[in-house]
Amino acid sequence: MRTARATVKDVAALARVSPKTVSNVLTGAVHVRPDTRARVEQAMTALDFVPNLSARGLRSGRSGVIAVALPDLATAYSADLLHFLVEAAHGRGFAVQIEETADRPQRERDLLTRARAHLVDGLILNPIRLEDSVIDRADDLPPVVLIGEVEQHRTDRVLIDSRRAAKDAALHLIARGARRIAAIGGDDRPEHATATSRLRLAGFRDALIESGLDPDPAREVNLLPWSMATGAAAVRELRTRGVQIDAILAFTDSLAVGAIRELAEAGLRVPDDVLVAGFDDIEVARFTTPSLTTVGFDRRLFAHESLRLLVERIDRPGQAPQAVTIPHHVVERESTATRIPPAG
Repeated sequence: MRTARATVKDVAALARVSPKTVSNVLTGAVHVRPDTRARVEQAMTALDFVPNLSARGLRSGRSGVIAVALPDLATAYSADLLHFLVEAAHGRGFAVQIEETADRPQRERDLLTRARAHLVDGLILNPIRLEDSVIDRADDLPPVVLIGEVEQHRTDRVLIDSRRAAKDAALHLIARGARRIAAIGGDDRPEHATATSRLRLAGFRDALIESGLDPDPAREVNLLPWSMATGAAAVRELRTRGVQIDAILAFTDSLAVGAIRELAEAGLRVPDDVLVAGFDDIEVARFTTPSLTTVGFDRRLFAHESLRLLVERIDRPGQAPQAVTIPHHVVERESTATRIPPAG
């Protein structure tokens, strides 16, 4: 049996404010104290309140705000990408609400509720696993663009071909003479796997097999969360296992920077003893010693395409979902400058 749809009066009663205050929160026409706004928004979420825009007679039915949610705001990659997303949004007249989802699907659900309530006009989300995301299970999706490697066909997507990019990076290491290559950021444990790690590990293995090399699970390490510290810990784990390596492909630049530090602590020189390549081409990659070979792509273009798709989805919600792949390239720097001689 269907329950009656919640009204502005219901929200006002639960939030202990007047109906006029609820209207002010919805329209943004009058300043509302942050604590009061928070109570009203919590009441809307609790009641699954969806405003009737035509009844309210709003001029456009839009808030002028979009939400961007990334898994980990602490990373250099996230900061860089957010810079370009905010720049692109402001260029189209949108303010931006920023959220960190980590591995908590409830945060995605909260953002979907806000979008359905027209508190934001659309969402740019970066889920780390489709099986944990609400996107594949939610009905009546608001305007959403997914960024990153999660593959689905319900919403628009902007991505790089992570599998191909990892393969290209590994092939570069092989072309430099490496034959005993370790992967930091992926292994066979499903509990540690993300969409990104799965694709990059698959691409890494593709390169080995294409080059006549056998993938070795002992040379694959995935420690969470991805950071400089876990990159260093991954090298210690490889040394504990006693495996011989002549190159490392790290699935982020942060992992690679930590790996380079730990290799130095162990008396191994990069690139003379071990080649190292990363992924993402964050700013620090140019300033490490040695500078870091990595996979790069145009993040300004990535952000521009994300906003373009979102605005099109807001304006034309019925159109078929689109997927845009941003080109990538291997940026060769000092960390792979030495050619590894054949093993004796």
